[in-house]
Amino acid sequence: MGEDSESPKINHSFLRDYVTEADVISTVEFNQTGDLLATGDRGGRVVIFQREPEDKGGREELGDAGEYNVYSTFQSHEPDFDYLKSLEIEEKINKIRWLPQQNAAHFLLSTNDKTIKLWKVSERDRRPEGYNLKDEEGRLKDISTVTSLQVPVLKPADLMVEVRPRRVFANGHTYHVNSISVNSDGETYLSADDLRINMWHLAITDRSFNIVDIKPANMEDLTEVITASEFHPKHCHLFVYSSSKGTLRLCDMRASALCDKHSKIFEEPEDPGNRSFFSEIISSVSDVKFSHSGRYLLTRDYLTTKVWDLNMEKGPIETYQVHDYLRSKLCSLYENDCIFDKFECVWNSTDSVIMTGTYNSFFRMFDREAGRGVTLEAWRESSKPRAVLRTRRVYTGGRRRRGDVGVDSLDFTKKILHMAWHPAENIIAIATTNNLYIFQDRVHPENQ
Repeated sequence: MGEDSESPKINHSFLRDYVTEADVISTVEFNQTGDLLATGDRGGRVVIFQREPEDKGGREELGDAGEYNVYSTFQSHEPDFDYLKSLEIEEKINKIRWLPQQNAAHFLLSTNDKTIKLWKVSERDRRPEGYNLKDEEGRLKDISTVTSLQVPVLKPADLMVEVRPRRVFANGHTYHVNSISVNSDGETYLSADDLRINMWHLAITDRSFNIVDIKPANMEDLTEVITASEFHPKHCHLFVYSSSKGTLRLCDMRASALCDKHSKIFEEPEDPGNRSFFSEIISSVSDVKFSHSGRYLLTRDYLTTKVWDLNMEKGPIETYQVHDYLRSKLCSLYENDCIFDKFECVWNSTDSVIMTGTYNSFFRMFDREAGRGVTLEAWRESSKPRAVLRTRRVYTGGRRRRGDVGVDSLDFTKKILHMAWHPAENIIAIATTNNLYIFQDRVHPENQ
């Protein structure tokens, strides 16, 4: 069939690159087994992906993992309005956290700026038949026509995934929620906003316990805000929170119900010679993660990612430069607000490699043992089956190699803020605007 020469030509590249604000992915999270992967977006939607069995045909190929396909999609939050403050509440999903699986169903917590919800995800592959008082279409029968009783039976049916809200935890925060973290006891979780951290019981929705409150009596005296918080993976009484000043505070709930006084504080002394107008902004910690062992902390600020030992408070034991070539561009980054971007960081399953994002669809991996890093790119060509991730290099001077990208050529709209690492395997999930990339690869960082 020929193409009409007068028909309008559609710019498919424009349609492919056009992204609505509601479709931008705002959080990514694997469950404890890695078989499920949840993403949240700015439109308040949650999409759950399920990993297919690796070996359907009875053959196994080295390094061949099951693909992740869409398992369920649901609307978690809707736009709301705070009538007391005359403020709109966005539907954007800030965080998703999976609960440890106790039975066949899965449970997850999702939150926007104000309200946290607990969702139950379950499967139904059978349907009841043979009701005494209902017909096959579910309508009530005339009792006078019922002459005998039968036992209803369950018969096979098409698989259906049901997602139902089980709890709604509202009115616990005055400021925007930036973190939620499930406790190792499996019964409680914490939620943090700019000035307070609350602890909730998963079965109680109408009250929470305030465990950290840094709000001053006079808001003019406010010098820092809480940026992230997380429970220890093994000790249910320990949690950490980071601040916009670049400090980390480890708190022990056994010492006091209100943890305004920390057990330990981790901070790096500032070099007076490097002090500038942007020092406080770039030192703000955007993410903090306990290692799987619980011994170390991983943090991310604007230019670096750092590893801290819980037994050494005076400074980080490892510091990795993520994009130090942007230090000379801080003025322009301040003008376009990129300097306020909040990058996440993650550990691999053995705590030997760390990963974080940067600009131009690049992300960085650092091998802790070798002390070296590699820059990789998440782009459409690398999303093809069995495509190899290519390493990239940002040219900052000296000999320029083929394929190097100049600092002035970086696309600051293509930023990788959100990511997740499979809890047991070398499988990573990378979010770039409205695209989700899932890669499986062996990690061999090279010196970049």
